[in-house]
Amino acid sequence: MKSYSEAYKNAGVDITAGYAAVELMKRHIARTVVDGVCDKIGGFGGIFDLGVVMEKYGIRHPLLVSGTDGVGTKLKIAFLMDKHDTVGIDCVAMCVNDIICCGARPIVFLDYIACGKNVPEKIASIVSGVAEGCVQSACALVGGETAEHPGLMPEDEYDLAGYACGIVDRECVIDKENVRPGDVILALPSSGVHSNGFSLVRKVFDIEHADLTSPVAALGGKSLGEVLLTPTRIYVKPMLALMESVNVKAVSHITGGGFYENIPRSLPDGCSARIERAAVKVLPIFELIAKTGGISERDMFNTYNMGVGMSVIVAKEDADRALSILRANGEDAYVMGEVVSGDDGVILA
Repeated sequence: MKSYSEAYKNAGVDITAGYAAVELMKRHIARTVVDGVCDKIGGFGGIFDLGVVMEKYGIRHPLLVSGTDGVGTKLKIAFLMDKHDTVGIDCVAMCVNDIICCGARPIVFLDYIACGKNVPEKIASIVSGVAEGCVQSACALVGGETAEHPGLMPEDEYDLAGYACGIVDRECVIDKENVRPGDVILALPSSGVHSNGFSLVRKVFDIEHADLTSPVAALGGKSLGEVLLTPTRIYVKPMLALMESVNVKAVSHITGGGFYENIPRSLPDGCSARIERAAVKVLPIFELIAKTGGISERDMFNTYNMGVGMSVIVAKEDADRALSILRANGEDAYVMGEVVSGDDGVILA
């Protein structure tokens, strides 16, 4: 007998909708299968064979690196646009971009979707984005949870969070203690606002009443909604390629807190980051946010990525080679500063 509860349905939870959503998302999950996956969706836990990955990449002393995050209030834009197939990429990106900063290769991902009402097609659309993010980062979507929360949240809204786990050989962990004054700081461009600072974005543009669909000249003819929903760039594959050939000394994922909060996390005591303001390729959306909201440059660089999704520190003699590898792997990377002596954190010069 198939599982069904009329009483539970009358209370607002339709478990059959959950089953329908699982069926719809299976084809998306199948895209993410990688070597090491040894269980299928529908079990009580995702099973992964670490030995397969260790043998494939020659890992002798494995360390697991974990990360978890959500999409935040960027979801409000998705609700207003009724577009749900890209926020899953954001969810994966926020997790895997963090663990790659340690030098770890993402291997598995799990998502959690809480919704006011389970609409199978919408849930499957969300998961399609999660699956795309997993494909971009070469990790497997091994499980997840969809929870229907009637009375706790509006029927047409949801929240999305995720968890990633990666693996790295102990000898290959990126250690910021190797950073020295004179090292070069490289910038990897962002795709836009990514998934941070959207509470301020929504306030600046009065997003509930804004025109999200008309072309905006300052955004190159794209609409505000389109630009704001652009998914977070995933840096896993180019960073793995870089780490195979160059001694990467430190990496920062530029998320909430912008330059001033994140770059210092990749610096040892006695070192600061001197960023050449003129070198930073600020995206038009940030100029529009600053102009519309009357926000100071200091606050902008302390809130947003400003067009730099990830910073990488390498020795000066490795900079040209690092740039060549990153560009060969699709990243229009460039030099934006250098490490200097002092404990000033970030110096925007």
